[in-house]
Amino acid sequence: MTTRPRLADDANWVAGIAALGLFAVLAIVFLGSSFGSAAGFPDVSITAGIGYAMFDLIGQTVIESEEFLVSFIVIAITLDAALDVALMLASRDEDSASAITDGGRSTGRGDH
Repeated sequence: MTTRPRLADDANWVAGIAALGLFAVLAIVFLGSSFGSAAGFPDVSITAGIGYAMFDLIGQTVIESEEFLVSFIVIAITLDAALDVALMLASRDEDSASAITDGGRSTGRGDH
């Protein structure tokens, strides 16, 4: 038999009032601020500009951007290392026919 959920009566009222005060301050700031008009991009392909910036081919696009070749290579090496580790963790043990998915502990069912 399950019991009904009960409303907590030991609530921290100070934290609740502080959260409401913070919400009020943020609402006043956001509603009272004015934003300029959107600048947008020139009539060119944004995706191509990102690709050229990623491979350090800045002269190929009219969109001004930074060079990202080093960060692209670092991300590629990191993802490659993560894939290698995932394959290593999922590799099968030479003694058993099944993959080790529980940290190698014995289950008592005749496993090695």
